[in-house]
Formats: sequence, C-alpha cells, structure tokens
Amino acid sequence: VPSYAGIPVTHRGVAASFAVVTGHEDPDKAESSHNWPQLATAVDTLVFLMGVENLPHITQKLIENGRPGTTPAAVIRWGTKPEQRVLVTTVATAAADVAAAGLTPPAIFLVGDVVRLRDSLAWFDTRPLFGKRIVVTRARAQASALTERLEQLGATVREVPAIAIEAPDSYEPLDNAIADLAEYQWLIFTSVNGVDAFFGRLRAAGKDARALYGTKVVAIGAETAVRLERQGITPDVVPFEFRAEGIWEALAPQVAPGQKVLLPRAAVARDFLPNKLREAGLHVDVVSAYQTVIDTSCGEELNAALAVGAVDMVTFTSSSTVTNFLSLLGNDAESLQGVKLACIGPVTAETCYQYGLEPDIIADEFTIPGLVEAITAYYKEA
Repeated sequence: VPSYAGIPVTHRGVAASFAVVTGHEDPDKAESSHNWPQLATAVDTLVFLMGVENLPHITQKLIENGRPGTTPAAVIRWGTKPEQRVLVTTVATAAADVAAAGLTPPAIFLVGDVVRLRDSLAWFDTRPLFGKRIVVTRARAQASALTERLEQLGATVREVPAIAIEAPDSYEPLDNAIADLAEYQWLIFTSVNGVDAFFGRLRAAGKDARALYGTKVVAIGAETAVRLERQGITPDVVPFEFRAEGIWEALAPQVAPGQKVLLPRAAVARDFLPNKLREAGLHVDVVSAYQTVIDTSCGEELNAALAVGAVDMVTFTSSSTVTNFLSLLGNDAESLQGVKLACIGPVTAETCYQYGLEPDIIADEFTIPGLVEAITAYYKEA
C-alpha cells in the first residue's frame, strides 16, 4: 500500500488531498463529530484509524453522503510489521470482505484511488523472506549480523542463543604461548572468538600486533579475516573453503616439518587440522582461548514458540549450536516437526545428521552471507 504508518503518498496526482480520521469515536458522545458530507466528497484520500469494528457504519455513511461504493479501499493490518496483511476491496464491499477474511484490529481503513497503486508501489511485503519466522541460535554477541540480514529481507527473527562464549578454565596455556610467540612460524585462527580472546590476552601481556612479526597468520572464514584486519593484521592465508579441511589444503604446500604452529581455539573442537599438521611433521600447540557453554536464557520462550507453530526455520552456524539447541528442547527432536533447518556448512550439517535431523539447507559458502543467500534461494524456489 502506498503509505507509511498509514499516511498515503501522493503519486502522479492521484491524491491531491487526504484526511486522517478516527474510526472509533467515543461511544458516549451524543452525536458524531465527523462532517460526513465533507469527508465523503471533498477529500481524495481518507485514512480511518482504529475503524475495523465500525466498518459497516463508516462505509454506510460514506455512501449515503456521496462516495461511490465502487471507490477502491484497503484494510491494512499491522502495517510495516512482519505480520502485515493487506486486503484490497471497495467501499461497498469492505465490511463483508473484512469479516470473510477474519481481519481484526489493529488496522487502518484506507479509501481512495491511491489504492490502485498497491501493486506498483508495494515494497514491504514483497521482500523475499516476508512473513518467515526464523530462529537464530548464534551466541548473543554475534547474532546481530545474521539477524540484521534476515530482517532486511523481510523475516521475523527470534534470537534464541544456544551458546554463550566464556573464558577457558585457565588462560595459563595461552599466556605461556604468547610469552614464547617468537618461536611459532604459524598462527591459525578458526573463529572470531579465537581472535578476540588471543588479542585480549596479548594486550594483557603488554604486547600488540607487532609481536606477530615474522609469524604467518591463517584465518578460517571471511569474518575471522575481517576481525584480524581490525587488529592490524592481514592474514597470509584465507582458505577458499572455510573449514578445517580447507585450511589443510591451503597450508599443505606451504608448511615444512619441524615448524611450530599455535592454534588458539575453543576448549572443545574438531581435531582434524592439528592431527593433519602433526602427521606432516609439525609441532602443534592447541591452547584453549575460550569455551562455549549452553545458554538457557531463552529455553522457555523457544519451547513455547514451537508448541504453537510460531517457528518456520531454525538456523545453525556451528556444531555446538545444534547440540545445545537440542538440549534446550530436552533432546526432543519431535518438536521440530515441520520446521525447516538451515546449516552454515557440511560440518554443522553432519552434527544434525548425528542427532537424526535432516537439514533442508546447507550453504555452499560457509559464511553468514552464504547462509542468508542459501535461505533466500530456498524460499524463492519453494
């Protein structure tokens, strides 16, 4: 509808004038304050606020005072909200059409030829994810990047962080590695969390990015690379495939036996990469830079939403989000019946398979933009 917050847009002379009118006057008033003869014929566009329940009276008064029953009209419920519904009708049929459609307040009633521009000016409910209710399970501090992209495409996003990022049980191994940083030829980061934790401890030791002089830095994923650049470090290697297998393929031609590798990462993670490096003759120090724990803060909200069918899709951005998400459900995967599952990549998808879940979407590019693109393509094809 050519309106914002209920205010019509003048377009090519369709509406030279408009009036905003209450559609729900005080029922105790002796008589209406509306000048129906003037409203009906002297104003191009009429916007009635809170008028859904009084539509029979409003439309009757308009027609009695000269407004043709064939005048285009529209009822907009929850305008510019993800729940928006628009019913295009006429003044004569509006009351019956609204009753048949089951539209209830809050809504506005828009009258005038400007309604004819509905299709050409529609911008909100034509977005590719309009009306889709999607759960984001990333840690709260990181959820915004995915949430914002999904909302820009029209989705209603519910943030249900399944994981929280905390300090490891001890920073001593990481601090010791930082003290001997000059001994390492390679420094590998597998997540933005690893970058943040490492540089936090680097600063705590009175050092900065200059301490990495002579050490080659590897980043898994575009987000990790960007986070490193914010610290003044341009990664020497960013694998094309954003997972451990991709790092190994990129590193294999460049590493040499006897070199030392520092891998600051989550306390619990896959061992594929360190095992491959050790098999190639390198000395690998894997140190805990942070740990992921289950976040139960939104468990009740999640279960309530699933119980009433208020979730269309759940997104998973790591294996731990899958594991912890199921814990929030009491490991009852049955509650996900009919809910689509979207995974950021094959490793996360494999964790779903291990729990008997069948992902509907596995992103080809293992990044947040790649996941959003895959979700958009899925609904477009559907």
